[in-house]
Amino acid sequence: MITVMQTGEKPSAVGPSEYFTGKVRIDSPFQATEPARIGGAAVTFEPSARTAWHTHPLGQTLIVTAGLGLIQEWGGEARRIRPGDVVWIPAGIRHWHGAAPDTAMSHIAIAEALEGQAVDWMDQVTDEQYAAAGKI
Repeated sequence: MITVMQTGEKPSAVGPSEYFTGKVRIDSPFQATEPARIGGAAVTFEPSARTAWHTHPLGQTLIVTAGLGLIQEWGGEARRIRPGDVVWIPAGIRHWHGAAPDTAMSHIAIAEALEGQAVDWMDQVTDEQYAAAGKI
C-alpha cells in the first residue's frame, strides 16, 4: 500500500550536538520498510552550522534546496553547494557538509542502510577546519 506522510505529522527535531555544530533542524525524517533500506530527511543548517565528519556505508545523496552550503571530503578542498545541486558522496568517504558562514542552507539527505546502519559518525569539524573551508 502507498503511504503518504503529511507535512507536519512529525515535529521538527533539533540536530543533536554529538553530530552537529550550531543550529540544525531536521524535518520529515523517513525510513522505508524492509526489504527497502532507503531513508533520509530535510535538514536546515543555520549560518556556520555543520555536521561532524562522517561516512556512509552505501553512500549518500544530497539535494540542495535553499541557501549556500559547503561540503568537504577529508584531505580535499571544500566546495560550495547551491540550490538545485545534487551531491553524490560515495560509500566510505569521510566528509562533512553544512551552511556557509553567513548564509543558511537546506538540503534533502538520502542514504541507504547496511545492516541497519546508514551513517558512521566521527569527530567534530573544528572551528579552524571550518574557517579554512569558509574562505573559498
